[in-house]
Amino acid sequence: MSENILEVNDLTVEFHTEDAIVKAVEQVSFSVKPGQTLGIVGESGSGKSVSALSIMGLLPEKIARIKNGTVRFNDGENESVQLLGLNEKQMQSIRGNRIGMIFQEPMTSLNPVMRCGRQVAEVLIRHKGITRKAARSECVRLFEEVKLPRPNDICDSYPHQLSGGQKQRVMIAMALACKPALLIADEPTTALDVTVQKSILDLIRQLQQKYGMAVIFITHDLGVVAQLAHEVVVMYKGKIVEQGLVQEIFARPKHPYTRGLLACRPPLGKRPERLLSVEDFMGVSVSNHTLPDDMIRMDRSKQDEGVVSVKEITHEERRLRHEKLYRNEPLLRVKNLRTWFPVTSGIMSRTKGYVKAVDNVSFDVFPGETLGLVGESGCGKTTLGRTILRLVEPTGGSVEFEGREMTGLKHEDLRIMRRHMQIVFQDPYSSLNPRMTVGTAITEPMAVHGLYGSDRLRREKAMELLEKVQLKPEHFHRYPHEFSGGQRQRICIARALALEPGFIICDESVSALDVSVQAQVLNLLNQLKKDLGFTYIFISHDLNVVKYMSDRLIVMKDGHILEQGEADKVYSNPETDYTKGLINAIPTLTNA
Repeated sequence: MSENILEVNDLTVEFHTEDAIVKAVEQVSFSVKPGQTLGIVGESGSGKSVSALSIMGLLPEKIARIKNGTVRFNDGENESVQLLGLNEKQMQSIRGNRIGMIFQEPMTSLNPVMRCGRQVAEVLIRHKGITRKAARSECVRLFEEVKLPRPNDICDSYPHQLSGGQKQRVMIAMALACKPALLIADEPTTALDVTVQKSILDLIRQLQQKYGMAVIFITHDLGVVAQLAHEVVVMYKGKIVEQGLVQEIFARPKHPYTRGLLACRPPLGKRPERLLSVEDFMGVSVSNHTLPDDMIRMDRSKQDEGVVSVKEITHEERRLRHEKLYRNEPLLRVKNLRTWFPVTSGIMSRTKGYVKAVDNVSFDVFPGETLGLVGESGCGKTTLGRTILRLVEPTGGSVEFEGREMTGLKHEDLRIMRRHMQIVFQDPYSSLNPRMTVGTAITEPMAVHGLYGSDRLRREKAMELLEKVQLKPEHFHRYPHEFSGGQRQRICIARALALEPGFIICDESVSALDVSVQAQVLNLLNQLKKDLGFTYIFISHDLNVVKYMSDRLIVMKDGHILEQGEADKVYSNPETDYTKGLINAIPTLTNA
């Protein structure tokens, strides 16, 4: 165990673009022992994925340059190898064989026109030299091992026919096919349901113990690292700012960036007025200050001491707010709403049944309230949100907004009503037109609804909205690809605000964001609610985030509402085993 399976020393990687030379990784050094799990933590752009791609020899050849460093691999069975000096043929004998990798997005990593079984069989045939028949049998066994249902059927299935969690298990089976000595997992649970995430983490842990693998686990979520890793490396802007044993780093973080990452997760047992982000800490001096039990407090006068504090909302303040809130008439009434999708078969496409995505759902939303909607993928929460806005047509039931029935509105009347009801989608990149500047995306809905009278006034309003969501007026003329994920989500929020709606549906709007960017977006939504009196339906699979944001909480499963009530009460005293499972699956900072 004293011999390292992987040693990375002084790795420096540059990207050469038309505009500049960018140092993506700078003098990075770490090592991994057999059977050990090393967590690499950092936000998007920190260099963690570039470090992994350097090890695997998968950097883009045209723009990437490894300027310095060594990556030495020694699995104990073969001679020690300097990976950075190998040609592509030599690297192919190691990649997928002695070192396996699970990529972040399985849908883009799996070939969409090739059956899942064949993709795994290719790895076995290439590296083990076995027959197609033997490879098929081994593929079925691997699918059983990663706990995929109906392994024979999934061998014959295409990636689009599987859920996100199932696709990720196929990727794990492929990575483990040749029993590698080292497994690199690059954000393998990002945007997955918390219950699916927990099952994937448990699976990686079990397979690691079974095969004695070393694991490098890359993530932006410190809670996930706490559950899985022995040691952790914290990266920021291409450099390692802190590394050591997980328990020591989490108990006594020395660098302000690490303290910021720890503090920006919504705390489970408390309700601060705002979440902290990394930016709150980067001015704090580096010291051995211990992280307080109630997470770090934001107090500018104490920054030199390394302490940051933020005011908490008391139970009494919350009770009085709710008392006032629920005296009003509901803004939105949903009664017995059904959205069924027909299942057809045969040449005549006869309907043989229905997928009941939303089935007999009823609830009210009050002015100024945030109603949380939580459940796993496929529970019907997104379909419910889109049905309320009639982006999906309902099968039955009613939706009343401000006393007016929505389900029977004609197209023109519906368009007018939608000015008052907006949605922020999960993926900001696909919901923005890549050929349209940010300014045009924000001013277009104003022009469609004839607001503000002239193009000049609409442009001024758009710039005002960009500032409101903490972007700059000069961003008006840029395109979506020029922004980070968090910035694009802010643009989508600005676009939703352009029509001055009273009601906004946030559909998984922070699911795939870094924890610090997520904290900033959540703070922004809460501030807009406070300043402008917005009413939200906040949809997410992450009960931790929903609990922090919501006044009341609805838990959905299989198109039905399982339970609903005041958010803190549902969290502290869940009535159903399903809700208990969602709560138990939330990663905590206590090392399991």
